[in-house]
Amino acid sequence: MDRAISWWQRLDLKQRIKLVVYPLLLLNFAHYVGNDIEQARHTFHAGWQWHDWTANFATTLDELGWFVLLLLLELETYVLSDDDFTRGRLLVMNVIRVVCYFAIGHAVFAFSEYLLDLESAIHHTGTELCSFLDQGLSFTRNLEYWELDPVNCGWLSSSSEFYVFSQGQAISDAAGMKVELELAWADAIEVVLWLFIMLFIELRIKLQDRGVSNSSLLSFATHIKLIFYGALWIIAGYWAYRDHWIFAWDEALWILGFMAIGMNLSDWQKELKEAEADSHRALNS
Repeated sequence: MDRAISWWQRLDLKQRIKLVVYPLLLLNFAHYVGNDIEQARHTFHAGWQWHDWTANFATTLDELGWFVLLLLLELETYVLSDDDFTRGRLLVMNVIRVVCYFAIGHAVFAFSEYLLDLESAIHHTGTELCSFLDQGLSFTRNLEYWELDPVNCGWLSSSSEFYVFSQGQAISDAAGMKVELELAWADAIEVVLWLFIMLFIELRIKLQDRGVSNSSLLSFATHIKLIFYGALWIIAGYWAYRDHWIFAWDEALWILGFMAIGMNLSDWQKELKEAEADSHRALNS
């Protein structure tokens, strides 16, 4: 036990963050797979195409893409040295990166398409929920689903205003529809914010890979991410407000994971500055 404590104490902050955050992110990934399976159980119908399957599992694909990108960044900014970046290894890493961005881009498309689906939902007024029993619908509110039956249709909602969406497979009342739209917008905004963060991380890597340790562009790429992280903390707060604590927890883990990558980059930048200082001293001696 003493050896384990001593080993933990020898680790710096960013290594401790990684050892805690990365395994927890992997566990959260299993939760999102379960969520997408549950959603498919209520929205699947015989007319589904391949795109409908990938759209339903957009969150799973998105999470997987980000997790692999995080591991690639860890390799690039901490694990591998400059000598380890052979042409073949770089090619493999770039191919994997393209596949990940394709999965994330698909998530942006799927979330946007879902927003359009919600906006074009079929509006019914002056009716009650039990009148939809013969349509094979599932009632949804705040990401929970219930298959309509003669018992629950009487207590799930007392509203007289309903919306049918998800290709005619889901229904919600006006209050539930408001929440559904908010959640859909939060998903879409979140993934776009992460793409911007990744853009500036990639820019910082490119600059430092060229030996740039101090420039206005590098400083901008380093600090602009703080604004995006702030927006993501707001989204995490919204998840908590809607009682989706696992989503808020997951958001916090991702932010901490990418902040650890930022620490890797800061250490790399410090090494570049020290190398420049040593070079100047050698020239002046």
